[in-house]
Amino acid sequence: MNAIPAKSSGMNPHTQHGHGRRLHRVNWWLTALVAVCSLTVLVPLYFAVAVALKSPEQLAKGTGFEWPNPVHWGNFAEAWARTNFPRALMNTAMITVCSVVLTLLTSSVLAYALARNMHRPFFKIAYYYFLAAMFIPFPIVMLPVVKETGLLGLDNQAGLIVLYTLYGFSMNIFLYTTYLHSIPMELEEAARVDGASTWRVFWQIIFPLLMPMNATVGILTCVWAWNDFIMPLVVLTDPGARTLPLAQYVFQGQYNTNYTVAFASYLMAMAPLLIVYIFSQRWVISGVVRGSVK
Repeated sequence: MNAIPAKSSGMNPHTQHGHGRRLHRVNWWLTALVAVCSLTVLVPLYFAVAVALKSPEQLAKGTGFEWPNPVHWGNFAEAWARTNFPRALMNTAMITVCSVVLTLLTSSVLAYALARNMHRPFFKIAYYYFLAAMFIPFPIVMLPVVKETGLLGLDNQAGLIVLYTLYGFSMNIFLYTTYLHSIPMELEEAARVDGASTWRVFWQIIFPLLMPMNATVGILTCVWAWNDFIMPLVVLTDPGARTLPLAQYVFQGQYNTNYTVAFASYLMAMAPLLIVYIFSQRWVISGVVRGSVK
């Protein structure tokens, strides 16, 4: 008996090739939109670099967008000296790192307790209470906070770390609880059957699974604590504890601003945070995408 040949898919190779090309066709309108949106970041960045490498005379003669010739690298040395950059950098780094670590430890535990007990009225009310804090701007509660930190002796770097942790609860709990709903309860139930306590379940099973969201919350807290100006301004009382944004305020006077040295200082302060973001951006994107899908 002759073998019956298998039926083909009904589409010849030429048709398949054309179909594949249609699937991979470039959306030029979307590409153009992405290119235009990218200019909103690249143009200001180029402007900042160009100004930082100019002398005040070069900046006064042109529009600011011309590339300097010659290049003045001395602006960075002057910014380093006038802001006491190493001291301000260490202060900012210490506050940022401690805020990130404390935020990850406290927000994840609190969100886990709320997410796994959302069926209880008290925890549900507490969850919406924390979410309501997102709609209260800091300037509204700024004066009471300054008064309270002074009375409690927290008008220092430790007070800033505590405030960054507390004021980040609302957004962080929202992100964590959304992500926790995507983790199967069967993992915890299997661990409890083996005799694991709630704390052990969280630290050995749940917390490792939160790594993408930990990266998201960590980088958001890092950017906030690193770049924040108003909270260190109203809380810190020791001039030696000032952060980079406060140290850079020295370039702004009542009647003029030293733009060339100021922009050099801005680039120096931006560089460490930019390096951190480059190495952690894939975790941030993964955490946002996976946390938004239940």
